[in-house]
Amino acid sequence: MLSEKRQKILDFIKHYIDERGYAPSIREIAEKCQISSPSMVQYHLNILERDGCIHRDPSIPRSIRPVESEEGHISVPLLGVIAAGEPIDVPSSDSWNSVALEMIDVSAKMAKGSHDIFALKVKGTSMIDALVDDGDIIVLQKSEEAHNGEMVAVWLVDQAETTLKRIYYDSNRVRLQPANKQMKPLYCNPGNVRIQGRVIGVIRKP
Repeated sequence: MLSEKRQKILDFIKHYIDERGYAPSIREIAEKCQISSPSMVQYHLNILERDGCIHRDPSIPRSIRPVESEEGHISVPLLGVIAAGEPIDVPSSDSWNSVALEMIDVSAKMAKGSHDIFALKVKGTSMIDALVDDGDIIVLQKSEEAHNGEMVAVWLVDQAETTLKRIYYDSNRVRLQPANKQMKPLYCNPGNVRIQGRVIGVIRKP
């Protein structure tokens, strides 16, 4: 049985991943769980990992993942590649590959009971500050709408290209904002933008 403190840490990690699609930092765990120092957080995480409650990859930041049973996963089609950088050409003006390249397993909690879930492999680093790196896989819910600030897969009609960015609606244009300080936003006519999915989770490359 977990101690009250370690159960609180595990619950916070699960809630954080459910909300954001990636794990909290050591500092965030310390703050939210009222732990005095990062070293004490590491101590509790080591015990949680030893007891089989979490898995971590020491070479990858924010790699904490709760260990779940097999029935806690669903199969999702990986449909192709999306650019997190300059937009890239794709085979069709309507969608990515209509037939899955492969099926991948994702946490049922990540899907949050949503339907029309699919995955794309990321090419580029424009979303690196949002912890989406080149080679990662993003999990999306098919949607034609999104709120300000959501990370979306966008089809640019005139360019016949697709890209991954955060979307913001200005008065007479759409701003597609990278999460990389070295890259500039894209400003588009609303009629040139077709949202194809909202990002609901990230699977980090091995």
